[in-house]
Amino acid sequence: MHKKGKIKISSENMMPIIKKWLYSDKDIFLREIVANGVDAITKHKKLVDMGEATKNEKAYAIFVTVDEKAKTLTVEDNGIGMTAEEVEKYITQIAFSGAADFLEKYENASGDGIIGHFGLGFYSAYMVSENVEIYTKSYKDEPAVKWVSDGNSTYTLSETDKAEHGTKIVMHIAEGEEEFLKEQKIRELLKKYCSFMPFDIYLNAKGDDTDKPVNNNAPLYLKDPKECTDEEYKNFYRDTFMDYNEPLFWIHLNMEYPFRLKGILYFPQVKKQQVQLEKGQVKLYCNQVFIADNIKEVIPEFLMLLNGVIDCPDIPLNVSRSFLQNDKQVQKISKHITKKVADKLTSLFNTDRERYENCWKDISTFIKFGCLKEEEFYEKVQKIIIFKNLSGEYKPLTDFFGDEISEEDAKQGVRPKAVYYVSDEVQQAQYISAFKDAGLDAVTCDTYIDPHFISYIEYKNPKKCRFVRIDADIDGALKSGETASEDEYKALIEAFKTHLVNKEITVKAERFVSGKLPALINVDEFMRRMSEMNGFYGMNDMDPAKHATLILNVTNPVVSGILAQSEEKQKLIVNQIYYLAMLSYKKLSPEELSDFVEKSTEMLFDYCK
Repeated sequence: MHKKGKIKISSENMMPIIKKWLYSDKDIFLREIVANGVDAITKHKKLVDMGEATKNEKAYAIFVTVDEKAKTLTVEDNGIGMTAEEVEKYITQIAFSGAADFLEKYENASGDGIIGHFGLGFYSAYMVSENVEIYTKSYKDEPAVKWVSDGNSTYTLSETDKAEHGTKIVMHIAEGEEEFLKEQKIRELLKKYCSFMPFDIYLNAKGDDTDKPVNNNAPLYLKDPKECTDEEYKNFYRDTFMDYNEPLFWIHLNMEYPFRLKGILYFPQVKKQQVQLEKGQVKLYCNQVFIADNIKEVIPEFLMLLNGVIDCPDIPLNVSRSFLQNDKQVQKISKHITKKVADKLTSLFNTDRERYENCWKDISTFIKFGCLKEEEFYEKVQKIIIFKNLSGEYKPLTDFFGDEISEEDAKQGVRPKAVYYVSDEVQQAQYISAFKDAGLDAVTCDTYIDPHFISYIEYKNPKKCRFVRIDADIDGALKSGETASEDEYKALIEAFKTHLVNKEITVKAERFVSGKLPALINVDEFMRRMSEMNGFYGMNDMDPAKHATLILNVTNPVVSGILAQSEEKQKLIVNQIYYLAMLSYKKLSPEELSDFVEKSTEMLFDYCK
């Protein structure tokens, strides 16, 4: 038999379009060709199970061979094979789905593992090949055939010698595509796209005991979670993501209804204090065939901070498997994954609180980001959001909330309970000390996402809390309740206004519970947030320090004794108190720092007289 014919497509202009635009990345051609081999083996295996084909003597496998001298890349399987008629039907009629036809014929056979769209997948080979040959023999008792085409809409079909059933595809690599003749390059592509394909894949096999498959055809995520050990989870993580830091914990997804979904999501350790979110890698598979990383339609954005593998045969892919088709099923899958993550976190919080707290530094950014991105996730995890207090203990954030104020109270100007927070434990050390002396508590908000997160919490709980940084509302938080006398109050403030180098700052006097600190800087929470927001958008015209108040602590002996000093000493002491208060709030300007050092030296000199 020797036959010539034309590939049946609607237009001869269609072939270059398929070759150039069907796939977003030409590397994918190897995935498609190998996946076709997997399809062929899967079909044969099902026919054997049904008693319609004879069981192979040799194990099912796919062999990939690189021949740099011959400039060929070969992929061979020992699957179902094709007759001459089937070659014409499935290869020459582009996009005729062999899988669809197979399932239609064997309607009682499960479609699990059959990818389909054989025709289009095969033609991806022409993205890197100038000529492709197919050698195939059907499991039926029919002659083997050879099909050859340069991809320009013509082909030849003839009988050939092939002893065993299966298909061998020989790609003659085109000029300029020589990278696909490098064994290491092909190994990398097989690792990326074919790591978990269900049958052994060998690269440049020697045919002896040294041959090792390049893939893992029984990945851990396919096992029953009850049968998996911690060591297996850790090994799978290390081998899949090449991360030698052990994951904090993981979630094994395993469901069959209302859609099929298997996978493992890992919570990685934070390698360093992050300035911004560090993206993880969630690999999406369909029947153990790699589709893409971090597909936002299936993987919620905040879960992309994790590392993981998800295999979902029910995701509706387009013909090139490059993109998801818009589908309600995809939304259900995404919501289910989110729910499972929230359930795992809640379970860990309830059953192993110590471990949860030990992991919090690493997972807090992920959880907060998830709350900001998905309201449903926040609703599920709001009670397990924890913050460290001034004693270094972790407490649920809801423990710091007050009772919900009524509408009537709100109309009367009653404000919800203030939740004080620390944003910089070093810079705000004096404020922390003052709070502790007053028996007050605060939460530590020291990650970059916290300013956004606390605003969100206020929005979600407008009648239960408002966040106030520890250097705001100082007089309301720390004052003892005793009011300074009018004369002392006025005279003290007047002395400070007279001698202060900063004439713009507002001065107040209060009796603090503790007399340790002479004064603190207070900046209104709203003004400071507005300033930070402007700074974020590049508008630095609102300096919060311009709206600062210097609150004098008349309980402190230095402050209470100032008026008894000479004018010269008053000036010196007043500005030192001011600079010390400012140092607790922010860095001094070069001019202020120089003046502070000069006055400190003067005081030391006076002390040594």
